[in-house]
Amino acid sequence: MLSENLWVRRLPLLVFSHVVGTLNIVSIMAMAPLITKEFSLSATYFGSFISAYYGAQAFGALPAGGVTDRFGIGKTLVFSHLLMVIGSITVALASGYLPCIFGMIFMGLGYSMTNPATSRGVLEWFPQERRGLAMSIKQVGVPIGGVLAAINGALAASFGWQHLMWGVGLLIALNGVFCFSLVFVETSKSGKVQQKIIANISEVVRDWNFNVYIFLSGLLNIGQTNFFGFLTLFMTEVVRSSQPIASVALGLAQVTSAFARVFLGLISDHFFVEKRTTLKVWVCSSATLFFGLMIFANDQNFGLWFVLTLTVALGVTIASFAPIGLVIAVEAVPKRLSGTAIGYNMVGVHLGGFLGPIIFGTVMDTFHGSYKAGWLVTATLTGLAVLLLVFVFKEKKIT
Repeated sequence: MLSENLWVRRLPLLVFSHVVGTLNIVSIMAMAPLITKEFSLSATYFGSFISAYYGAQAFGALPAGGVTDRFGIGKTLVFSHLLMVIGSITVALASGYLPCIFGMIFMGLGYSMTNPATSRGVLEWFPQERRGLAMSIKQVGVPIGGVLAAINGALAASFGWQHLMWGVGLLIALNGVFCFSLVFVETSKSGKVQQKIIANISEVVRDWNFNVYIFLSGLLNIGQTNFFGFLTLFMTEVVRSSQPIASVALGLAQVTSAFARVFLGLISDHFFVEKRTTLKVWVCSSATLFFGLMIFANDQNFGLWFVLTLTVALGVTIASFAPIGLVIAVEAVPKRLSGTAIGYNMVGVHLGGFLGPIIFGTVMDTFHGSYKAGWLVTATLTGLAVLLLVFVFKEKKIT
């Protein structure tokens, strides 16, 4: 009976927490052409929407685990859903730039609590021999949310993006109500662990090698954020595709990423144990090349199919390395520091997400709206991360 309760009644709540959380932010990305047109926004100003979201996530990443430890999985998830609903409704009601920024901040703060709480749920409720499967199923919620967001993008021209954001808010609220059942599920607490949080953070932050990894993780997420954040704008403004086709491209990237993440994880476990950095180098080197090829999509000789091919390629590479990167981060520290390492790594990742759209948009505006310049800078920063992986970062544990 307990097993049925875990797999049928609890795990779906964790999955859908990621579905609605991803649906929230990726819907904004998918509907970017309509949003920028309505508010007369430049690429820089739209980039600041995405930056506000990831900046809020970076701010909430480290304390989010402590919030779960103190208040439990259920209460944390309910509160995270509340913040995300506030964000969605604020954006739906927004009449200009600033209200949208506030909405994105609430979205980011809310989702920053989701991953620590859902991951804690898997660790709490599933035995060690079943956690891998449970964690994989939980993470399927991310690309599912991305695909649903792409559908929103395709429908936005017909139904209005504000109405669709109301729908997103309703779905988040509905899942939050269901998550309320988890409030009564006890979360184990460890006073000793809580007392050592500051000491653990200090120990990880002092390690130079791990700080290199945090820095390059941020650089790589600049690439991923710029890819998803500007893809639909690029498709409509440069490739001259329709809004629905641009949304299909975004959905295609999400689907290929979902399959590639599982495939790369299997390869990593079977052939790259203790040398996962090598696999990450190959994947991210390929992403650097594909970003470089995006430059040529401006030429009339290359059209829609060329861009769709690159979209699949980047979905398989820059959008799929994250699970490998997380394992490298965990394996780079003693087991007792793994939770702190994950939190610190996510700070770097989200800071990259914060800076990426600002850099891309500023470069575009500086070079008179040139997406070529934006993709070139993105390729350069991704390549820099690869060089740090090869020549500076050492795949070893903090001693």
